[in-house]
Amino acid sequence: MARIMAFDFGTKRLGIAVTDPLKMFATALTTIHPKDTIIFLQQYLNTEAVETFVVGEPKQMDGTASQSAQDVRGFVTILKKNFPNIPVQMIDERFTSRMASQVISQSGLKKSDRQRKDLVDTVAATIILQSYLEKISLNF
Repeated sequence: MARIMAFDFGTKRLGIAVTDPLKMFATALTTIHPKDTIIFLQQYLNTEAVETFVVGEPKQMDGTASQSAQDVRGFVTILKKNFPNIPVQMIDERFTSRMASQVISQSGLKKSDRQRKDLVDTVAATIILQSYLEKISLNF
């Protein structure tokens, strides 16, 4: 069965999360540099099937596009161009980084681990993916 993969896009880091094959659980996968996305995905897709990409859509508090929305649209264009058979869904990512930081601070990790920015990105991607899973389960 195919997985769903989510991305928390940043110009310095890209947090990635995936579901299990049954699409019940979202799990942090890794953080990579955005320039490594295509190579990483090609390698990943050689061993795992992915049916949908989910990308966090940056918005301001009033729901309008944030300053980084243009970078995210460029990332989505690259995904669609390189993987045309995998649909891309956008989901509101407001508060995901803040929620990720809270989850990490309550996790019991050492302070040095809690301050790792790559960890925040993968947890944010996991939150984005979990939000998407909740959204699609409401449609059934």
